[in-house]
Amino acid sequence: MNMKDLFSLKGKTAIVTGGGRGLGEQIAVAYAEAGANVVVCSRNLDACQSISETLKEKGVRSLALKCDVSNQEDIQYVVDETVKEFGRIDILVNNSGVSWGAPALEMPADKWDKVMDINLKAVFLFSQAVGKIMVEQKSGKIINIASIAGLGGQDPSVMDAIGYSSSKGAVIAFTKDLAVKLAPHNVHVNAIAPGFFPTKMAKMILDYSGEKILERTPAGRFGSDDDMKGPALFLASDASDYVYGHILVVDGGTSASVQ
Repeated sequence: MNMKDLFSLKGKTAIVTGGGRGLGEQIAVAYAEAGANVVVCSRNLDACQSISETLKEKGVRSLALKCDVSNQEDIQYVVDETVKEFGRIDILVNNSGVSWGAPALEMPADKWDKVMDINLKAVFLFSQAVGKIMVEQKSGKIINIASIAGLGGQDPSVMDAIGYSSSKGAVIAFTKDLAVKLAPHNVHVNAIAPGFFPTKMAKMILDYSGEKILERTPAGRFGSDDDMKGPALFLASDASDYVYGHILVVDGGTSASVQ
């Protein structure tokens, strides 16, 4: 297989949760540019519809669906509609996420639950629903969006969001465990751990401690509008067919440096 074919997604179908903005949008665009039909879903249907129209202009088919990823019925609806429209699901990107900033000893329990429901429980539920289809197909790629915040403790002067960090650490462990469980069925489960990108969700942190974050980033910049596209395409394509349970860090060298 030549390099062009290794990275082609022509004829494949992808679901990208939280695909209406930020990193989800960037990933959805990358997949469409590589030839995949893309389903984008989130609670913000208008945003998803806007992105879906952009994807169609690239010559692929696309659906925009409303989905609260913490709701199992909504998840099943997205899965059923995708199979109904495209016949199969080749790629799932669990990208939807939330955060809540608060000192660890003051974190409200209900906010902890909300973060865990969106960032962790939803990853489990969506992976379970889609995984059953992929096992039956004997092929598939599940890509979970973790975070470098899940790799270890965070300086509270930079990021004080213990629920977010804990949820992303759990996503990393979940990725590795599910990868082992599904590898015999030719279903690949991997994760991407982004550093800081100037998305809407990261805006508060960047406004608060952006200069300090840049000082700790060897590349000297935040992630760009294109920096997630290559890693996400690699893990979705045939180029990663011998990669299971890997956490691909995309952070400008932050986690590689000794702080």
